[in-house]
Amino acid sequence: NIHLVLARLTDAPPGIKGVSLFIVPKFNVNADSSLGSRNGIFCSGIEHKMGIHGNATCQITLEGATGSLVGHANKGMNAMFVMMNAARLGVGNQSLGLTEVAYQNALAYAKDRLQMRSLSGTKAKDKPADPIIVHPDVRKMLLTARAYAEGGRALAIYCSVLLEKEHHHPDEKVRTDSGEMLSLLTPIVKAFLTDNGWIATSTCQQVFGGHGYIKDTGMEQYVRDARINMIYEGTNTIQSLDLLGRKVLSNNGATLRKFGKLIAALVAEEGVNEKMAEFINPIAYLGDKMTKLTTELGFKAFQNADEVGAAAVDYLRVAGHLVFGYFWARMAQVALREIAAGNTDPFYQAKLQTARFYFAKLFPETASLMLTARAGAKVLMDTEAVFA
Repeated sequence: NIHLVLARLTDAPPGIKGVSLFIVPKFNVNADSSLGSRNGIFCSGIEHKMGIHGNATCQITLEGATGSLVGHANKGMNAMFVMMNAARLGVGNQSLGLTEVAYQNALAYAKDRLQMRSLSGTKAKDKPADPIIVHPDVRKMLLTARAYAEGGRALAIYCSVLLEKEHHHPDEKVRTDSGEMLSLLTPIVKAFLTDNGWIATSTCQQVFGGHGYIKDTGMEQYVRDARINMIYEGTNTIQSLDLLGRKVLSNNGATLRKFGKLIAALVAEEGVNEKMAEFINPIAYLGDKMTKLTTELGFKAFQNADEVGAAAVDYLRVAGHLVFGYFWARMAQVALREIAAGNTDPFYQAKLQTARFYFAKLFPETASLMLTARAGAKVLMDTEAVFA
């Protein structure tokens, strides 16, 4: 076993700029590459966690351990972030998987569980009660999870394509542009997908009612396991600061405008298509509003850096919906074309219906998020009496 350890050299400068990265093996390696003596690194305890019990999180003690410097001295964080950016994409996809499995379990339960009659009249006349899937709020909970799962999957696939282009495309400009776009989307993948995963697993647990709180159903495990995704590999607050502060405001929104061009191209392509209006109009409107919000926050941040911290979490969620909205509009576009061509596969009807739900029930939260993003830092920071 080997461990990657962040530590300081004796002459390191203070702060994060003095951290170096080391490889510390469990066993020292002899000159002939054979295993040598036991190194001074030990597991001194197992953490008792809320979830992810399949992953043993350990307390590590180093006593006279020998390690090898990775890269340059005092540049440990640079090396770590190479791994962390990949891990952030992985954590987003981990949450996407939890969203999907929670949805599948909740859907099966909702079709089977009988409780009361439909408000609009009996649906299962041969049964003592209707399955709970006939009730509007149960469908809302299921559709919420499905919309977040399928929107997240589209984003994840797009990021996979960007990753391939960044590393393997023969055109240098395409490699550079792909890397920049992936850098912009990474905090959104990490934070938006994990926030949605927490919402979806909790919502799907709710579909089970009291049974969801019982361990035997497995739903409570999904909820517990989903919670860590919002914390590790950089908390979602850190992701939002990364997005707004480093990825957007640092270059005056240049990379964000590149994603905006994808939306503009779709609007230009489908803007006169009445069947696409319910999908195109919301993202066109939000894109314009977000441009104005970004400019406004940039001016505020120039005067007071706390304005970034006050707005960042809400800003990231708005950005996440803008990205999801684009991909849901694309999916609706394909579904409408297939249906118009006579394709009777229910997959396309399901995709179209889920897109309509997303834009009607989930996307509108962007309006309140932009209001709270604009509320500023004063109501947060001028609160000394509250915390006295």
